[in-house]
Amino acid sequence: MPRLVPLLLTALLLLGLGGCATNPVTGKADFVLMSEDQEIALGRRLHPQVLKEIPAYDDPQLAAYVQGIGERLASHSHRPGLIYRFTVLDSPDVNAFALPGGYIYIHRGLIAYLNSEAELAAVLAHEIGHVTARHAVRQQSMATATGVLGAVIAGRSGLPAAGDLANLAGTALVRGYGREHELESDRLGAEYLARSGYDPSAMLDVIRVLKAQETFERRLAKEEGREPRSYHGLFATHPDNDRRLQTVIAAAGRLTANGGRRERQTFLHAIDGLVFGDSEREGIRRGNHFYHRALDLALEFPAGWTLHNQPDRLLAIPPARDGFIQFSMTDLNRRLTPREFLIRRLGLKRLSHGEAIEHLGLPGYTAIAETDTAKGRLPLRYLVLFRGDKALLFIGGADPGGDPYRYDARVLATARRFHPLSEAEQPLARALRIRLIRAEENTRFAELARDSAIPNHPEERLRLLNGLYPDGEPRPGQWLKVVE
Repeated sequence: MPRLVPLLLTALLLLGLGGCATNPVTGKADFVLMSEDQEIALGRRLHPQVLKEIPAYDDPQLAAYVQGIGERLASHSHRPGLIYRFTVLDSPDVNAFALPGGYIYIHRGLIAYLNSEAELAAVLAHEIGHVTARHAVRQQSMATATGVLGAVIAGRSGLPAAGDLANLAGTALVRGYGREHELESDRLGAEYLARSGYDPSAMLDVIRVLKAQETFERRLAKEEGREPRSYHGLFATHPDNDRRLQTVIAAAGRLTANGGRRERQTFLHAIDGLVFGDSEREGIRRGNHFYHRALDLALEFPAGWTLHNQPDRLLAIPPARDGFIQFSMTDLNRRLTPREFLIRRLGLKRLSHGEAIEHLGLPGYTAIAETDTAKGRLPLRYLVLFRGDKALLFIGGADPGGDPYRYDARVLATARRFHPLSEAEQPLARALRIRLIRAEENTRFAELARDSAIPNHPEERLRLLNGLYPDGEPRPGQWLKVVE
């Protein structure tokens, strides 16, 4: 890397990309390619895109609560002149992130697993740290510069491999900065916590929450045969006994009196009624069943299959992970027959085993069409039903390594089990919510799990929700989060 630095400077001078700005945190000059006005404009442009992908959680009281905490923290930050916007996203994921210019997001899924206002403040303060230190801007600038460097090296040597080498070096450099950025955000977050009157050691509690989540998620992913999902930042990868982290928290602790506030009960009452798991907007999964109130539909997939509720489709995967059934809906805009829909709208060719069908009075059509995949041409079952101005589309298939038609009957059965919600199913289409109870002398999580509406691993999830994973039990009189 030292040999690459002169070339980097040369590249910047040649292309006029060089730029320095005073870091709001350190007071030192940073290499950046974006002014503060451009940074704010970038966040303003990206914010609507985030909300289009993941809408804000519809709870004005919770939104005001989170905004108030965030503003208190931001007022003690190194960039108090920014207007910060704190948004709770309607997502069950355990995550939080920041955009340039003061746009900060926390998923309701992470809020559910926190256990005090100080822990919530710790997450927000960490993300504020990314904004105040302009981490996104610095990373973007370095990535741009290293890309330019790769082009210069490749041009001088005439060897594409040299460009690849420079890109690898640049990637390592950016990732290295990323690791340091996370620790810097920890330090800044701890400072903002303390100056706002919170206990900065709440950051350690958040890390323990995330570590417990990571342990459980790895177990769950192994059971479901998928890659584990994890919190985005290194904030989650610190061990809670990390010496550097403990040092910055101890330093921040000297900025507050009496150790700082926790506000556990205030926080718990603020999240009483918080949606847990799937939202009604996206539909509710219960085992191998799916219910959607606004769309007035119920679906039943094969027993034992795992449902993945994505923004534009519902995907069911068998235990062997060697096939799929997909359900989606789309608008009808032309007066086509169901068969014409498959051909003209989906662009399918060479339909075979085609058949006009009717289900619950809805016209439809089903056929098999070969589709190009990474593993070659794969025969897939398509079935479409017309319901008013909507097309209900079922697609399924199996890995061509064996019988490619082995799940064909299950695709057809899934489509034929579609029906409007019955009166008995209406409650099943409602979202689960967090409620508070007081633990009694003999309250145990195993008993609470038997009465819980949590569809899978209820005992483990209740322990996670209450910060007592993997084997803790409640104390008499303790406020507990349960799910109803």
